[in-house]
Amino acid sequence: MHFRYLGNSGLKISEITYGNWLTHGSQVENDAATACVNAALDAGITTFDTADTYANLKAEEVLGDALAGQRRESLEIFTKVYFPTGPKGPNDTGLSRKHIIESINGSLRRLRTDYVDLYQAHRYDYETPLEETMQAFADVVRSGKALYIGVSEWTAEQLRAGHALAKDLGVQLISSQPQYSMVWRVIEEKVVPTSAELGISQIVWSPVAQGILTGKYLPGSPAPEGSRAADDKGGAQMISGMLGREELLRRVQDLRPIAEELNLTMAQLAVAWVLQNDNVAAALIGASRPEQVAENVAASGVTLDQAVLTRIDEALGDTVVRDSEKTYSVSPKSRLV
Repeated sequence: MHFRYLGNSGLKISEITYGNWLTHGSQVENDAATACVNAALDAGITTFDTADTYANLKAEEVLGDALAGQRRESLEIFTKVYFPTGPKGPNDTGLSRKHIIESINGSLRRLRTDYVDLYQAHRYDYETPLEETMQAFADVVRSGKALYIGVSEWTAEQLRAGHALAKDLGVQLISSQPQYSMVWRVIEEKVVPTSAELGISQIVWSPVAQGILTGKYLPGSPAPEGSRAADDKGGAQMISGMLGREELLRRVQDLRPIAEELNLTMAQLAVAWVLQNDNVAAALIGASRPEQVAENVAASGVTLDQAVLTRIDEALGDTVVRDSEKTYSVSPKSRLV
């Protein structure tokens, strides 16, 4: 396992980070989730990412149970706040001071730890003054309940404003967690250059594009049994948009000979691809089976030369989404209930 610094900080994290969105507490049973976490630990992963909203609080509990007994100082545990949780009352959502303070306390209980290494704003909250949000995050850090702060799916302008306030408050905003893959590159034009300037790293989710880049989804064919697209607990809904893009599915098959020449699986090629970006500190992987963890971890340390990167671009052609304007439509303009 290779490790990278997270933003302009002294914190190192495993460049393959284990995330439990869409799996723990929902798609897989607790025993299977624990087996996947153990596989991650055995493979050298030390960094684990979750959020209070995943499976409405249950994912944090499952992760906390799975990590119980591990040396806390040898782990980096990340969680997030923003989306509705619990009974989903009027203050059970967003980035108000009330919700942030109450949420960090709940997350620590569920994760069975005294602190998280990184506490992240899961989206930008248009209904709470940014000053209130950043002050609350600063107080969480000063209380020792989090060591660093980060965000997820913020625009370049939001990152700049949040970073300035964090600096004024004497805390470090060091990370951004956006979607990023060979076929979804909307952060490259604005978010990545701004982040590099400010000392913020990307922890990217969906590097395999919800499984599309594994090549198992073929144009005109039904989803394979047991795949995310065949799951009725949320996975199928997440991937449905890409499954309808027949040209994308066809083009992805053109990546297969590239992966085979490099002695990589297509999933490993996809994970290795995001790690070629210097501003990416880690690729988030999820798993419903331990063997999936082992496969993805093999992408750590892989170097793809420029000729390979060019071939990938040529294979995918205009199916790649690059429009930076799409970064402005991720955070809801009003709080969800």
